[in-house]
Amino acid sequence: MLIFFKSMVIGLCIAAPVGPIGLLCIQRSLSQGWRAGFATGLGAATADSIYGFIGALGITAIIATLISWKPWLCIFGGLFLAYIGYQIIRSKTAATVLPGERANMFKAYSSTLFLTLSNPMTILSFIAIFAAMSDGMVNSQHSVASMVMGIFLGSAAWWLGLSGFSSVFKSRIQASRLKLINYLSGSTITALGAYQVVTGVMLATAAA
Repeated sequence: MLIFFKSMVIGLCIAAPVGPIGLLCIQRSLSQGWRAGFATGLGAATADSIYGFIGALGITAIIATLISWKPWLCIFGGLFLAYIGYQIIRSKTAATVLPGERANMFKAYSSTLFLTLSNPMTILSFIAIFAAMSDGMVNSQHSVASMVMGIFLGSAAWWLGLSGFSSVFKSRIQASRLKLINYLSGSTITALGAYQVVTGVMLATAAA
């Protein structure tokens, strides 16, 4: 149980810093409702769990490969992030999700799953965490399962709280202000994507 609760804290701490995924979660919660925002967060929580699983098992070959791919992950992840930001800028203000539109939920989930998996900082965060926890605590299949589940639930709890809190203000925001929020969040996400692409190009050039 100690591993489980420690892992929940890890998942919460990794999810909590407000970055492009957090902005996406807030923007989608405001424009499409808390379900879309929560689906966005679940994609990130799933990616966190995958990296937690790799780190818990100590699969050094995969970790080394991911690190060597860092420039290309930066470039492709940054391009996709910039594309999402551009789509937000162009999006209609009243983009409310209807109950039967599962495709939009899957799109929200899958987009952040890919973005988080392609984020080198996520990889490096888990490497640092498991290096600090390399005291023999993760020594069985049960420990690995507890850790992965704890990371997922800790991350998911943050996204549920963020999406729910953001959606509370949805009905209180005028359409003109929501359009401004979409523009500002989309512009910020696009800029972050462009910065990530430039970083990836610089890393690739330095490694060449």
